[in-house]
Amino acid sequence: MNKYLTALALSAVVAAPVCAEEIPTLRVGWMIPAEEAKYLMIKRPELFPDLGKKYKIEWTQFQGTSPMMQALRAGVLHCSTMAPLSMAQAYLGSGLESYIVAQHAHEEKGYFSPYWAVKKDSPIKSAQDLKGKVIGTNSYGSGMYFQMVLWLKQQGLDYEKDVKIVETGFPPSADAIRSGRVDSGPLVQPFALLAEEKGDLRPLFTLSEVQSPTVYSFEGCSKDYGDKHPEVVRLYVKDLQRAMTKLLEDRKLAVEVASEVTRAPAAMLDKYLFTNKDFTHIATMKPNIGAIQQLLTLQSDAGLLAKPVDVSKFVRKDIMAPID
Repeated sequence: MNKYLTALALSAVVAAPVCAEEIPTLRVGWMIPAEEAKYLMIKRPELFPDLGKKYKIEWTQFQGTSPMMQALRAGVLHCSTMAPLSMAQAYLGSGLESYIVAQHAHEEKGYFSPYWAVKKDSPIKSAQDLKGKVIGTNSYGSGMYFQMVLWLKQQGLDYEKDVKIVETGFPPSADAIRSGRVDSGPLVQPFALLAEEKGDLRPLFTLSEVQSPTVYSFEGCSKDYGDKHPEVVRLYVKDLQRAMTKLLEDRKLAVEVASEVTRAPAAMLDKYLFTNKDFTHIATMKPNIGAIQQLLTLQSDAGLLAKPVDVSKFVRKDIMAPID
């Protein structure tokens, strides 16, 4: 990982244009799924008048929020996708200070919540049936990983002794369940929809059981960069809002761009994207600070954080959505 981060940092220096002082470059991490606003900025930059003129973006894809925290600590990224727990762990573990600037994915009643599935004919019916079993996760240290761990603890299970947790990633998760590599694994869209259509898997528990409403992912920027370049962060947040507004107004565009980025068939994405089978989307992209604080308090009370975290330390209102 250290070699990878160093290589990224060196490539960023080599690729920097001569006029870097005139047009600042923001280095941003992104991932799949649930970052449609970023997808539009990546694939349709011409829709954003300030992009390429007042500031530039250098995009880097990651598998989860945890490695993006490492990249932020190393100074390779300025902003990236974050989850409440990965943000808090990075702060407590290495002192990474950051600002929450916009919200990507959240769940509320009536909308999709990620869930852990088992085979349809599996004897696993409850949390207690997971003892001695193998559970999949998208990425160690990710927000969903910690929410799964909290669910296990709430059910009276020791996540270090009672079960074995392995990484599967999101796309291979359903096949990992079917093949028996894991007894239960995480499903997010569109993989949940595909599994439901096939009919061979069933939900065991949803993350909404841990907390609802809950924030799954948001955009964060390092405090150091935000304090030194607030005008660049403001331009970026305004473009994220502009992107989300366009997508909410034109669902066809949302499906088209998501298909280009994820390489999933548009016809399949059209079955759920920006509907109540998807995460909730709001045009303002305003972070739900209260829900983030509630989740971190739950995690702290469960002993999954070394000490309580005050989310107000991660707020700088002049660079946080909504920005007019």
